[in-house]
Parts: sequence; structure tokens; C-alpha cells
Amino acid sequence: MREIERIVDQLNRAFVGEAWHGPAVVEILEGVTAQQAAAHPLAGGHSIWELALHIVAWTRAGLRRLNGDRAQLTDAENFPAVTDPGERAWEAARESVRQAHEELRSAILLLDDSRLDQPIIEGMSSTYVTLHGVIQHSLYHAGQIAILKKAFSEGQTK
Repeated sequence: MREIERIVDQLNRAFVGEAWHGPAVVEILEGVTAQQAAAHPLAGGHSIWELALHIVAWTRAGLRRLNGDRAQLTDAENFPAVTDPGERAWEAARESVRQAHEELRSAILLLDDSRLDQPIIEGMSSTYVTLHGVIQHSLYHAGQIAILKKAFSEGQTK
């Protein structure tokens, strides 16, 4: 198996399922209502929805970097605001998580293993480190979402 295929496998496990640690990003978002996703149960903390959009932003930043764009996100891009807290908008947000994963997965599959040790962009980390960084970042926030989701399931938030 090529290293590219191993990275794609880890990306798939992080986003879609069969992750070693537990639920993947898409799995952890299942069953969350728009009302729950938009709630801010922790003062100063992000909502599930904001975290999902943040995962999308950095997954797409990884893709942009693969394509030669430095992808320095603004604050508004880093944590996009939830402007429509409705169920349709929440479903669209969850779909954007799936789409961002698929777009990055497809781009990675086009890479040659020889690119992995090269800087993704001059002056930045290697392609290998960047791609694993996207995976690690997504799982970090999936853990935050899991905690927020658990609070709802145990009736600790409204």
C-alpha cells in the first residue's frame, strides 16, 4: 500500500468511520438537531455548529494548500458565523463536512508519494505533516463535539 493510500485511509477513518478512538466526525454529528448544534452551553465556547464549520474551513484550507494557496484564514473564515439556525441550514452544514472530506480525499489520491516530504508551500510544513494535521485537527474538534453532544443527551443543557 502506498503512503498516500494510508493517509486517505486515516482521513476516511477520521471523517467517515471505523476510527480507532471512536466516532468519526460525520458519525458524531448524526442525531444532533439544529437547535442543539446552534446552542452555546459553555460560556465563551463554540457551538457544535461552529465547530463543524471550523472543521470544514481547515479541511478546505488543507486542500487549498495542496493547490498552492497559503490559505491564511481570517477570523470570520476560521469560525464562520451561524446566520440561519434552521434544520435545512444545519443539514447543509453537515453536508459541507462530507463534501470537504470528499474534496480533500480526491485531491490526496492524485498525489505522488514523492510530494509528501516536500513543503506543501514554500516556508510551510511538509505535505505529509499538513495532511496529518488536518486529520488530527478534525479529530480534536470531534472530541469537543462529542462532549457537547453528551451534555445534551444527559439533559445538562437546554
